[in-house]
Amino acid sequence: MVSTFPNSTNIDLSRVRLAIRSLQPQLVEWRRRLHQKPELGFQEKLTAEFVSQKLQEWGIEHQTGIAETGIVAIIRGEKQPKASNPKSKIVRLSAHDEVQNPKSKVLAIRADMDALPIQEQNEVAYRSQHDGIMHACGHDGHTAIALGTAYYLQQHRQDFAGTVKMIFQPAEEGPGGAKPMIDAGVLKNPDVDAIIGLHLWNNLPLGTLGVRAGALMAAVETFNCTIFGKGGHGAMPHQTVDSVVVAAQIVNALQTIVARNVNPIDSAVVTVGELHAGTKCNVIADTARMSGTVRYFNPALRGFFSQRIEQIIAGVCQSFGANYDFQQWELYPPTINDAGIAELVRSVAEEVVETPVGIVPECQTMGGEDMSYFLQEVPGCYFFLGSANPEKNLAYPHHHPRFDFDETALAMGVEMFVRCVDRFLHQ
Repeated sequence: MVSTFPNSTNIDLSRVRLAIRSLQPQLVEWRRRLHQKPELGFQEKLTAEFVSQKLQEWGIEHQTGIAETGIVAIIRGEKQPKASNPKSKIVRLSAHDEVQNPKSKVLAIRADMDALPIQEQNEVAYRSQHDGIMHACGHDGHTAIALGTAYYLQQHRQDFAGTVKMIFQPAEEGPGGAKPMIDAGVLKNPDVDAIIGLHLWNNLPLGTLGVRAGALMAAVETFNCTIFGKGGHGAMPHQTVDSVVVAAQIVNALQTIVARNVNPIDSAVVTVGELHAGTKCNVIADTARMSGTVRYFNPALRGFFSQRIEQIIAGVCQSFGANYDFQQWELYPPTINDAGIAELVRSVAEEVVETPVGIVPECQTMGGEDMSYFLQEVPGCYFFLGSANPEKNLAYPHHHPRFDFDETALAMGVEMFVRCVDRFLHQ
């Protein structure tokens, strides 16, 4: 990275903070309304209608129905860009992109909108009204933060030059809405130069921020395997091929992949989360079914795990005289932040975060995110915004039926986005 980002910006920071904090009641209202009406991936019709209604009220140009329920809004700054200086130095945006004094840049901000198939157990006035569906990961907050950012930028177009694209994405929790939106052209017309996004994060306390260059979140792969043995009487195992014993051997053997086949410097996980076999205690099962997930940060490991897993399954089955059927899927690649944009976010966070813990520079998780697809297309940064507050009993983990977060984080998220817009478009 050639350039760094100065602490000074083109806007009055105290004025920005006051204006955004005045939005806090609205942010809470929007978030709670969204929380009450959760929807699963590609079914976010009520959510999209609400977002579109707000954007229309504020006079923000937007397109709906992208990748079924996605929305893209465009906010154009009215400030004149600085005149080009032919003698100025090249500013490096990433390892692959160099531009000389861009006159009008485009920054995208992405927020996911979908919920999870979880029955909410919180006893709050804004609890889910949709049986068996819940915002248990903070996407309602992400959408509210993006709406607050869009509102603020629309009201202060005179303060920035360039363009901001607000991308409201469906189906992050699966089967994945980022790639269909990219295929639909959301990074084009105008072409996006960089993208940022955040995840409210109950693994960090309120008032902290996790940001790092490189891999932030892991690649996600899944697999299913069915073992075909030979059933029989539990008292006569010599007449059978016990699929339970075969499956147990496979589960144990799979744990050697990370321990013995992956470089210890590389973090990875192989987890068998499901194992189903048998119908009665004295019956040897003829089939056993298992499924699991694989996580890793290093993109070079793509394809390795599926090959090695099947090799182990085939070897164990052969030794026991069993057969198998194996299926594997690559869901999301690793979420890898561009060094230059991560430095921009970190420099902004130094001004926004005001707690003793502050910035957590090496924050990582084996959780996956389809923000990764956007980051494969353009330089960008995805970061974690601490949202846990144990004193208010708001510290349950993500995907828990009692998940909730401290809504004070909403205004902080808007301020992070607004200041990143200012710094990126005027660097």
